[in-house]
Amino acid sequence: MTAVLRYLFLVGTKLLGRAFFSPRARWVGARPRDAFRDVRLLVILNHTSLYELLMTSVTPSPALWALASRGVFPGAANTLERPLVGRIYRVIAPNAVPITRSRDETWQLFLDSIKPESFVMILPEGRMKRPGGFDKDGQPMRVRPGIVDILLRLGHGKMLLSYSGGLHHVQAPGERLPRLFQPIEWTFEEIEISDYLAGFGALTGEALRDAVIADLQRRRDTWGGALDTCCPRPVTP
Repeated sequence: MTAVLRYLFLVGTKLLGRAFFSPRARWVGARPRDAFRDVRLLVILNHTSLYELLMTSVTPSPALWALASRGVFPGAANTLERPLVGRIYRVIAPNAVPITRSRDETWQLFLDSIKPESFVMILPEGRMKRPGGFDKDGQPMRVRPGIVDILLRLGHGKMLLSYSGGLHHVQAPGERLPRLFQPIEWTFEEIEISDYLAGFGALTGEALRDAVIADLQRRRDTWGGALDTCCPRPVTP
């Protein structure tokens, strides 16, 4: 499929999201003047539903073109093999790389697929949160260490953190049909990758991995999940 057809598909999902839901985008701090431009890494946190594709409803068209033309993302092999969902995820970007749950050769193949011009997208928790707040195995939602490999591979450029407000009220895992005309929201934060890594000082190896994981989970728990919890978060529109 060509980049143009992928782009038209993404624009179509954007229009459908605006027609059937009430989307809202907010920012941690002031919205950057050049928001969404020249992003190298999109990190989607608080993974609650396969309907995260609805984020297109608050995404500017140039960013959708970047995903359609240069997008690279890792996807669970069992998800990408599903007849409908797998086909949809393979349509949104030219390079959807199937990976296993282990740090094996599939992860290295994904890292090797990242080029200087790539627009990388990842859901670093690697699992969906169930309504009880845990994953399907009853374990806490934890950012996986592979995100650190990506940050080190890229080294510099914009990272866009997307904190989902939660989509269980639209469709929770295991439910067959979505509930339309619901409010949906995402909170965004842009960070320069080199500055972000520099903030961890001289940490390397496992110490750096643990520090990045803890930081991203803290950010997720601060800015994500407003529609899944009782209390609103302090956010600057």
